[in-house]
Amino acid sequence: MKIPLVDLTPSTKKYKKEITKKFKKILDANNFILGKEVEEFEKSFANYLDAQYCIGVATGTDALLLSIKALEIGEGDEVIVPSMTFIATALAVIHAGATPVLVDVTADTHLIDPTKVEAKITKKTKAIIPVHLYGHPCDMDTINKIAKKHKLFVIEDACQAHGSLYNKKCAGTLSDVAGFSFYPGKNLGAFGDAGAVVTSNKKIADKVFLLRNYGAKEKYVHYSIGYNSRMDSVQAAVLSVKLKGLDRLNKKRRAHARLYAKLMKDFPIELPIESENIQTNYHLYAIQVKKRDALMEYLKNNGVYCGIHYPLPLHLQPALAYLKYKKGDFPNAEKIASQTLSLPMYPEMTNLQIEYIAKKINNFLLGK
Repeated sequence: MKIPLVDLTPSTKKYKKEITKKFKKILDANNFILGKEVEEFEKSFANYLDAQYCIGVATGTDALLLSIKALEIGEGDEVIVPSMTFIATALAVIHAGATPVLVDVTADTHLIDPTKVEAKITKKTKAIIPVHLYGHPCDMDTINKIAKKHKLFVIEDACQAHGSLYNKKCAGTLSDVAGFSFYPGKNLGAFGDAGAVVTSNKKIADKVFLLRNYGAKEKYVHYSIGYNSRMDSVQAAVLSVKLKGLDRLNKKRRAHARLYAKLMKDFPIELPIESENIQTNYHLYAIQVKKRDALMEYLKNNGVYCGIHYPLPLHLQPALAYLKYKKGDFPNAEKIASQTLSLPMYPEMTNLQIEYIAKKINNFLLGK
């Protein structure tokens, strides 16, 4: 049996006919960038999230960058970021001209530890970026309370959290502004790169609207120093079609997660947790296990392909060495990076596949 980490083939086949029909309309209209398909998706995704505004951009990284720029955060400013996240979170801060200030994550959720945030706040701090890692929303009530106390912005990195809920509210609507990624492997994935900024603040939305398209309101009239970060019509068409099935497919992921947990509850490993007020989309199913690399190789030899998200925390990344962090600064992030293994997780998995994976993990742990 061969089981990939992610298999996009079933969803591509399912939506092929409808997406092909939309592609034909785009080809006939010859309107490939910021066409009506983009406007339609922006409206649909905003409605889905119960947000006021959605602005389609080129990537999830750009969504974070333009959010930061719209808040007028830049040179001399600091933004608090968890050490355990994809480097894009920090890069968005850096490209905006600001400095990422790292904090550790909690050992159980792998999310930014709110108890560590206030100690990192200085007069230069302008915002906090909680990252909904693996699709599990952060403790937004506590984070927002800290931000309000210190008059800081909150920017959600919701790039993995499409359809996740926090107190029955969608991730991406729990802050001043949020960035989403639609990279193909995401729960809501395009057929290439794409992203979106989501907010219910009109002032922020208006600024992002200008920033994504060279600062222009109308062609050749530029009101701000903008960027070329426009969603194209093809990706918007794909996303509009796939959005209709997002909740159904997330429900399947949660069912897979329950089966994983049932089968492995007595294994000497750490399983993902889900708080009472949380409904995660299980973008990833990440366990923690000693001898992670050996288990990964064992599973690969038995046809099961896993991933590591992420093998090196931000404070140990060579590109960020100038921030002057060192090994030991964030022990939880370091432990997670050394022990976390992402098991196969996609909606079309079968119970038989999950049972096979659990059996092979058990065999490894028993030394078989």
